[in-house]
Amino acid sequence: MRKFIVTFLMIIACFLLQTTIFRYFDFGGIVPNLLIILTASTGIMRGEKEGLVTGFICGLFIDIFFGSYIGFYALIYMYIGFVDGIFNKIFFPENIILPLGIILSSDFVYGFICYVLMFLMRTRFDIGYYMMHVIIPEIVYTAVVSLFLYPLILKINTKLDEIVQRSAKKFV
Repeated sequence: MRKFIVTFLMIIACFLLQTTIFRYFDFGGIVPNLLIILTASTGIMRGEKEGLVTGFICGLFIDIFFGSYIGFYALIYMYIGFVDGIFNKIFFPENIILPLGIILSSDFVYGFICYVLMFLMRTRFDIGYYMMHVIIPEIVYTAVVSLFLYPLILKINTKLDEIVQRSAKKFV
């Protein structure tokens, strides 16, 4: 229960940062996708189920506040969290290369799925423009921010695991 509450508070914090403070630091209207960083990090550190739930809640926040349809972003984030959770089996906390690569590929998949479902279906076929002006800049900006945010999420997760292990030893 403690992990869920802390994760929910991190979701709220990342959502607020992404939608308020980082709007002042945008580059051509592009802001880093903090919720993808959180969803991918949670999936990598805790597994498929936690990644799925975190992704669903993150996507639901975006759907409620900015989406045209309830469930569109929730479904995308949910699948991303689940797939990233598969990498939990090969996760090592001291290695930042794997999580960074997964975060970047998750952001690319998110941008590409949004392009296909929101623009390509409306017969807007200029993927080169969308790739160069939206997807790639967002991936780069997300990569830079994830270098600072991922270690913080890792530290919070490690601290939570220690607290849970200590409380489990008290009852044994």
